[in-house]
Amino acid sequence: MRRLSILIPTYNEEWTIAQLLRTVCAIDLSSYGWDTEIIVCDDGSRDLTSREVMRVSAEQPQLIVVSHPRNAGKGRAIRTALDRATGEYVLIQDADLEYDVNDYPALLAPITEGADVIYGSRFLSRRWPTGMRVPNYICNRVLTFASNLFFDLSITDEATGLKVIRTELLRSLGLRCERFEFCPEVTAKFGLRGVAITEVPIAYRGRTGATGKKISWQDGVFAMWVLAKHRALGS
Repeated sequence: MRRLSILIPTYNEEWTIAQLLRTVCAIDLSSYGWDTEIIVCDDGSRDLTSREVMRVSAEQPQLIVVSHPRNAGKGRAIRTALDRATGEYVLIQDADLEYDVNDYPALLAPITEGADVIYGSRFLSRRWPTGMRVPNYICNRVLTFASNLFFDLSITDEATGLKVIRTELLRSLGLRCERFEFCPEVTAKFGLRGVAITEVPIAYRGRTGATGKKISWQDGVFAMWVLAKHRALGS
């Protein structure tokens, strides 16, 4: 039985985190040959997220909880959770309900054919993902185009929040990301190393700022800078 570490960075998600964690804990991947551990990093939440996380962890022994004393950013939360991972592969799952855990088997399937990196693409199942606002759509298309151009890739969704990566490969990248630049940093470093990225179609239902979405246009600009920086430096 192979082990999968599911990493869930979370910040101020009191309305979704309990449902998301219970859903992730309930999914049984043993018939696909996987044992799972679930590591949630509470990134200094200022609402009731930590209370909800601890309530679920009391019910679910496979849930590992780590936390930051103050908000450090999604990238840092992923790195903290990664430090605790014992699985051969990690699956990175956003703490909201935009992504469907029922897509996990499809994400894991390419591993049997030797894939090291699998991205769940929101654009392979629908040309315009459900609930994605126009600015987010444009930003996603621009960042994906830049990733393909800069690093000779052929992907459709650079900024997807659902990724599966071989653990030791991810650790070997020397990640420095703090906020939402995790996606462009790993994509750039995979491209520079010539690591193949496999994509599978996934379901997606976007939310708005009013319902908790945190990424902004400034994060998109910074993501572009991260891609350009790695292209220029070659590292």
